[in-house]
Amino acid sequence: MKLFTTTALLLLAAFAQAKEDLPPDAKLRIGIKFRPEVCEEKSVPGDKLSMHYTGSLRTDGSVFDSSLPRNQPFDFTLGAGQVIKGWDQGEKRKLTIPSGLGYGDHGSPPKIPGKATLVFDVELLKITRNDKEL
Repeated sequence: MKLFTTTALLLLAAFAQAKEDLPPDAKLRIGIKFRPEVCEEKSVPGDKLSMHYTGSLRTDGSVFDSSLPRNQPFDFTLGAGQVIKGWDQGEKRKLTIPSGLGYGDHGSPPKIPGKATLVFDVELLKITRNDKEL
């Protein structure tokens, strides 16, 4: 009986750690990991952003892409549709992006399955507006 109870508790703990994908129509979840005391410039659509990121699957934490090993920040224009929708809605932050704001039903094989909830740890490095670094 003691073995059964111990096994049941271990299985319960294992399932409690597993995370499920969010529904595709769920809202973007943003967790702020670090916020500077003073933020004089805020990004607006049309700004060019330079960021480091690590993207992983919410269900098992497997990393599917990261700019860090390449030591090459990722640059994009905010609001121009150059990134998945969840990125354009968004210091250091953790973005939890449901499939409806990510790669949808089809995913991005081979690393991202369909209907996958994505988790990105991102750090904004630079904002450029009208060819001037802010």
